[in-house]
Amino acid sequence: LKAQNSPADSSNWKFGGVVGLNFSQVSLDNWAAGGESSGSLNFLSNLFANYKKGMHQWDNNMVIGYGQSRTGVDPWGKSDDKFNINSKYGREASKSWFYSAFVEFKTQFDAGYDDNDILISDFLAPAYTTTSLGLDYKPSENFSLLISPVTFKITMVMNTKLADAGDFGVDAAEYDAAGNKTKDGENYRREIGGYMRLLYKTEIWENISFQTNLDMFSNYSENPQNIDVNWDNLLSLKINDFLSTTITTSLIYDDDIRIVDKDDAGDPILNEFGEETSGPRTQFKYVLALGVQYNFGHKKAE
Repeated sequence: LKAQNSPADSSNWKFGGVVGLNFSQVSLDNWAAGGESSGSLNFLSNLFANYKKGMHQWDNNMVIGYGQSRTGVDPWGKSDDKFNINSKYGREASKSWFYSAFVEFKTQFDAGYDDNDILISDFLAPAYTTTSLGLDYKPSENFSLLISPVTFKITMVMNTKLADAGDFGVDAAEYDAAGNKTKDGENYRREIGGYMRLLYKTEIWENISFQTNLDMFSNYSENPQNIDVNWDNLLSLKINDFLSTTITTSLIYDDDIRIVDKDDAGDPILNEFGEETSGPRTQFKYVLALGVQYNFGHKKAE
């Protein structure tokens, strides 16, 4: 991300990032063409703190996003919710290659509900911790490819209702013939597998920057061919020192997350036994925002 120079440039540390606040509102009163009033408020921050000295590099990153929106007379509901923090240590092995250790934690802040106001997620439900050892190819500050054959992934579901339902891949609760619960759902799911992480950032033109981050994980012991994918993209168009337009996309595929199938009207699709059909599906989110944004810290190499 493009940013301004700071005193941190003179040390082994480099700090910086972007903080933005976006708001939109549509108000209609006796509007003959029709439509509904709407409003949205979104906050986004992407911060880094990187250390480099001799053969050693230590990169740290934190991403926070939260948004609320409403349409018509509907209540406000969240449109974005993420908290990601990661840290990567590397020791130079050869030119552009580093022995690397990586750890990441992901979760959300607020409860999430479906169209029927049924709870489908919550704080620490889910949450993901990934720890990996491997090699990192880093020819510049703007590109990194981490390849890890030894990765430990822990999925946490700390909400009892969601854990009992077996959401996000944890073992569900067990019940007797009378419907009484005999065993609580598990709060943790542990996996060992292979992991790849790609990070690339660039300035396309003056005041237009792009960043992409792709994570891929394969569970060695269970369906290794079904690869979990997390792919985030951020395109930032700077208008002046404070105003900017951002376009963010997120694509997720996780074989352990079951998505209920719905028809064109938004109603669940039922099978021949009257049960809702579901399965792993590709999830996609797109956000276009205009608002106040402040970039600061060390200017990355072009």
